[in-house]
Order: sequence, then structure tokens, then C-alpha cells
Amino acid sequence: MDIEITERKHNPLLARTEVRFQLHHQGEKTPTRDQVREKLAAQMNSKKGLVVVDSMNSAFGRSTTRGYARVYDAQEALASNEPHYLLKRNKLEELKPKKVKKEAPPAAKGGAKKR
Repeated sequence: MDIEITERKHNPLLARTEVRFQLHHQGEKTPTRDQVREKLAAQMNSKKGLVVVDSMNSAFGRSTTRGYARVYDAQEALASNEPHYLLKRNKLEELKPKKVKKEAPPAAKGGAKKR
């Protein structure tokens, strides 16, 4: 599997680099999101845990896949900017804590108390 970065854009406000890429996987099946994250991290001199693959589209009958990913500078930026479903797809859901529902206060029975 060879990866070719076709477009690279640095976004300093969100502390990330946005990347469009093309994979060439001649004679192989379409690579997994995890394998793509590994290859992108190696090519961008980053850690695998800072790469989020947004989308990958394979062309029918061809051994090429195009995709879009974001490589963050820090884990804090990744956790605050990425939606939970993308973190789950990329197996990074432990970065974003789940929301805990607050319990409602107990309701008074029968209205106001009489004295």
C-alpha cells in the first residue's frame, strides 16, 4: 500500500493539518482505517493517536482509494474539535468523556405540606 498526499493545509486556529490523500493498493483489499492512520502518521511525522481519518472512498474496479484526514498537534485539540462518532470510528473514544445525565430532584408528593 502506497499513500500519496495530494493536498495539505495547515489550520493554526484548530491546531491541525488537513490532508487529502490517495492510496494505491494494487492486488490488495482496501486498507482499514487503522492502517491508513498508521501510514499517515509515519508520513506526517506525527503519532497515530493524533490522526483522525474522516472519510475514505474506493473506486469500483480500481485499486485506488481517496480520503480526507486531520492530523492534530495535540490531544487536547483533537478531543475538543472532533465529534464523538468520528472518535469512535477511529478507536479514540476514550479521549472524549461521555456525558452523564443529571438526576432530577425528587418530586414532592401531594403538593404542599400542611401544618
